[in-house]
Amino acid sequence: MSFLDRLLGRTEKRDTVSAEPVLPSMWFPRGPGNPEGLSTVLACVNAIGSGIGSLDVYVYNTSGDTRTEAPNHPVARLIRQPNENQTWPDLVEWLMGSVLLTGNALLTIQYDGAGRPTGLTPVPWQCVQVDRLASGRLRYTVIAWQGITRTYLDDEVFHLRDRSDDGLMGRSRLSRARDVHTAAAALQDYSLNMWQNQATPSGIITFENARPGPTALDELKQEVRNKFSGTGNARQVMVMSNGMKWQSIGISPEDAEALESRKFSVQELCRVYGVPPPIVQDYSNNTFTNATQASLWFATNTLLPWARKIEAEFKRSVFGASSPFEMHIDLSSLMRGDYATRWQSYGIAIQNQILTVNEIREQEGYNPKQEDAA
Repeated sequence: MSFLDRLLGRTEKRDTVSAEPVLPSMWFPRGPGNPEGLSTVLACVNAIGSGIGSLDVYVYNTSGDTRTEAPNHPVARLIRQPNENQTWPDLVEWLMGSVLLTGNALLTIQYDGAGRPTGLTPVPWQCVQVDRLASGRLRYTVIAWQGITRTYLDDEVFHLRDRSDDGLMGRSRLSRARDVHTAAAALQDYSLNMWQNQATPSGIITFENARPGPTALDELKQEVRNKFSGTGNARQVMVMSNGMKWQSIGISPEDAEALESRKFSVQELCRVYGVPPPIVQDYSNNTFTNATQASLWFATNTLLPWARKIEAEFKRSVFGASSPFEMHIDLSSLMRGDYATRWQSYGIAIQNQILTVNEIREQEGYNPKQEDAA
């Protein structure tokens, strides 16, 4: 799509099966409709997906008044190897990429003969249609996925949604903030075309006296190239004669303003995804102190809500609402703060008998002290 098309808000029309009516071309692996062509979008999606995928995950039995870990539960084994082709971090990165770009992510759940979950298979959202049955249940029709059209009910799939308008499907953030994405993409196209297609030389030579003939001009241009172009001739002294003058040509104010606007578009896209700019390597207004706070803010306000949504959907679709088992994504490693603050809080926890020494050593990755373990 051209810069003019983006500037005027024109959209590309493509044949696709999509439940996202506002931005149907946003989920294509290649081409101008790919939102990850913007580095800020790519960085935000990667930061959230890899952040959640790197966290430890546990299955707990919540029967009674206590909560005990259940490492041998089928879902615990499923988390260690969700399918034949993906590890848990791979699956979570795909899951978050799909939901952040399309507003939805779908996994089909496989079971063995005893009804225990044995696999989670990702389904591209552009292959899915959702409708509500008369009974109130949701029906998912997966169109020509792996060459076969299949139908699933809502208890046979894991469906992670971004904020929904109708309760059926999530809506992508880029469709809600379409102008932000369109402006950022237009600025990127403009900057690219500016550097690729500009006909602006680095400088011009003017003549106060009579203009030389064509042969003399060609010799002059060749001499300038030989003596002053290339890194080896950088900063050489140029001596002009016969009334010649050299005039440098810099970047225009309009082009400089366009480049500065790209910095603002980075912050705008970070707001869309709730990611602090330092997390996506934008250090324009950064100090060590606010970088540390940005990491804590990212864990608390971005990763934590998504982790809780994943846990809740696992409870609904995989465990079942009546099951005493639940999944827990542990964010404590990201929310412990800096080194000094963390150990100060551990001291308070031991003093008030909230944690034991070995529990703290376990959180820090140390082996238990034998005298305490005995």
